[in-house]
Amino acid sequence: MPENIVIIGTSGAIGSAFTRRMSALHPASKIHAFSQSSTPTSEGNITYHPICYADEASIQDAASLAAETGPLDTVIVATGLLHEGDIRPEKSLKDLSAKKFMKIFEANTITPSLLAKHFIPKLNRDNKATFAAISARVGSISDNRLGGWYAYRASKAALNMILKNAALETARRNKNAVIIGLHPGTVDTDLSKPFQANVPSGKLFTPDFAATKMLKVLDSLSPQHSGKIFAWDGQEISP
Repeated sequence: MPENIVIIGTSGAIGSAFTRRMSALHPASKIHAFSQSSTPTSEGNITYHPICYADEASIQDAASLAAETGPLDTVIVATGLLHEGDIRPEKSLKDLSAKKFMKIFEANTITPSLLAKHFIPKLNRDNKATFAAISARVGSISDNRLGGWYAYRASKAALNMILKNAALETARRNKNAVIIGLHPGTVDTDLSKPFQANVPSGKLFTPDFAATKMLKVLDSLSPQHSGKIFAWDGQEISP
């Protein structure tokens, strides 16, 4: 059973659902909940902390703070960006811009990479410990049959490579670590709202459903699965 749990991105719908579900499943565990909009407070076994993703020193301090109560057993990164303001998924090459690419990559690739840099070394070495980041099926190059969404697809594909690299490196000194990406499916959040009209019936999930399913996937994995990407239903997603 995980004793020291970290959820990052808890102001979002999925991160919040992860926090609630982990609190219910592990009431005796310590849960550190980080987001950029949090104020320091506690609620039951959950302690909320602020973090600034644009400041690596803040990320480093967050990892040290969480590890003060012991090595980390589970770290879940539930951050990400698909659209914001004038940033929308591109339909064709003419829609590309450096500004959009930098914003999307900062949120979906760089921030999780820096979180991995500082949180993975804090993982438990004596028992199974997991670092999981929310990825996306559209980050699979071999699964891409529709095109479009250039920056988002590329940023998630890059994240998947980061996770693979981190898994290979971490395995050399922590044989109990599981480093993976998770695809939550299409979840009823602000991120998916502009695109929900095209979602097949029964395939639009609540955040609580998605979090519950993904936690079951996490429980089923072992270090031999490290470096891979899994969907909410446990199916491995090809690179």
